[in-house]
Amino acid sequence: MQTYLVGGAVRDKLLGIPVYDRDWVVIGATPEQMLAQGFQPVGQDFPVFIHPQTGEEYALARTERKSGKGYTGFVYHAAPDITLEQDLLRRDLTINAMAMDSNGQIIDPYHGQQDLEQRWLRHVSPAFGEDPLRVLRVARFAARLAPFGFKVADETLQLMQTLANGDELTHLTAERVWKELERALGETSPATFFEILAEAEALSQLFPECVRIKHPTRLTRFRHICCQVASPSQRFACFLSLCIGSEAGTTEITALCDRLRSPNQFRDLALLCCQYHQPLADFDRLTAQQRLQVIQGLDLLRRPQRLSDLMPCISALHEQAHCAALPTILEKMQRLQPRQLMSQGFSGAALGAELEKRRLEICRLKPTEKEPDHATKPR
Repeated sequence: MQTYLVGGAVRDKLLGIPVYDRDWVVIGATPEQMLAQGFQPVGQDFPVFIHPQTGEEYALARTERKSGKGYTGFVYHAAPDITLEQDLLRRDLTINAMAMDSNGQIIDPYHGQQDLEQRWLRHVSPAFGEDPLRVLRVARFAARLAPFGFKVADETLQLMQTLANGDELTHLTAERVWKELERALGETSPATFFEILAEAEALSQLFPECVRIKHPTRLTRFRHICCQVASPSQRFACFLSLCIGSEAGTTEITALCDRLRSPNQFRDLALLCCQYHQPLADFDRLTAQQRLQVIQGLDLLRRPQRLSDLMPCISALHEQAHCAALPTILEKMQRLQPRQLMSQGFSGAALGAELEKRRLEICRLKPTEKEPDHATKPR
């Protein structure tokens, strides 16, 4: 029974970047032996165990055989006689198909170190073309490793195009597509993720609403935006505002988010950004009525946190935002309480009308102006 560190942990260690997750493969063991040592089993498709002290994953060496469509269409075989080389052969990229033993020695049967040095993302074997999820994974690795100068090898890109031009991508579940997208949005260069998908001819299948991002100008802008905002949800909102457009694009955004089952936090911010990024950027230039409509449309009096979520997007999407008056106007509106007007004798429909009137007056103010004094009671 031998244990090896495998995959991304080995890759990142050789690149000299922090290792956050460690995965292990176990050669020459049975499930019964793992259980006897206190490991806890997880997963149903193949034997994976959780270490009783570290909580890290230990998988028995296994092989796989294509048996159906999609990334779940595989039959796995785990046995004590499966070698480390056989296990590594089933992995996606050569830089992810290396192992390290307890002495720190690298086992590299598929030349991952060479591709690491030459900055290539290259598939391990033709079996790469059997798993459609790897189209998304390679694009995500490209987004993570772009600052190191990594490129997708031509032969690997060809396999990705073959997958995209068949029907395999249609068998990916919404949850897996969203998971890869969300992780890509958190990488160093999310624009590279979409660029690689476009080159692989997969963008129109996976994200048909977003094909306009292929335009070089939009990709360049998105790269710049991602340097300004780090939150995946804010990057998602900016991305959709760039490639789908203004208020007319809310139907497409809703359809995309529903199809991918994206979290409400991502969907809601994307919709608000798409509808209101331009009015917010031009807020100081709007009429009082338009200002009030923006504030009420965003429901900022009840949900002021929306503004803190949106403002980084506005700053990233616009070279210059004209919204200096907004914080002052919101502050004054928040001080204007219905109870204050009721004490002056307003009630019913008159109360609502007076509240709207005074809010409109506040919206006429400049940041340095004082709020009007309303001392007159209704007749």
